[in-house]
Amino acid sequence: MPDGSRWLAFSALVLVGYLAIHYGWLDFMTSQTAVASYLQSHGVVGLAALVIAGAVFTGLGAPRQILAFVFGFALGGVNGTLVSTLATVLGATGCFLAARWLLRTPLSRRFSKRMQTFDRLFREQTLLKVLMVRLLPVGSNLLTNLVAGCSGIRFAPFLAGSTLGYLPQMLVFALAGAGIGNANAYQLALSIGFFILASAIGAILFYNQRARTLADSVSDTL
Repeated sequence: MPDGSRWLAFSALVLVGYLAIHYGWLDFMTSQTAVASYLQSHGVVGLAALVIAGAVFTGLGAPRQILAFVFGFALGGVNGTLVSTLATVLGATGCFLAARWLLRTPLSRRFSKRMQTFDRLFREQTLLKVLMVRLLPVGSNLLTNLVAGCSGIRFAPFLAGSTLGYLPQMLVFALAGAGIGNANAYQLALSIGFFILASAIGAILFYNQRARTLADSVSDTL
């Protein structure tokens, strides 16, 4: 596909995303009571529709934690975790593939050195490094998906690392939503504990990886 066509297709996606945000087409996904009511009245078909809407919601950069909280309120802690994680993984997949098909070729030509640096960083232990990024309670989910898609990393470890990395935080916020929905103080306390644990694991992986990278760079200069 010519570069002009790639940019045109990507611009169309950006325009649709802007319109969805500007006109609040997906604001429905932020209301736990509206989602719970919709699920009760539409059953399995409604659940499938909400998963797709949630994928678009997070794919456009909306916080996945909100999605987990809403589904936790509507479906309970465990089911809310699984459904919100599925929706977020689908959203990440869409972003990754869109970036790979539409942006990778033109950006690799324009920013070849930067893309090569990212590829070198994530070429080895891709799953572990993506897992580390997802576990940390900072950073942009949308930006990570787009940069990963524009790079040369393989899709399978990206998907596996993202799924495993999403789960702890999704469980945290789904439990929080379920706790509010059922007035369960135990679930709220458990969600806070899981959040601290997931953040600690992400920080440990980050600093271990940073130390390993520093050691490798020092050894290369000796």
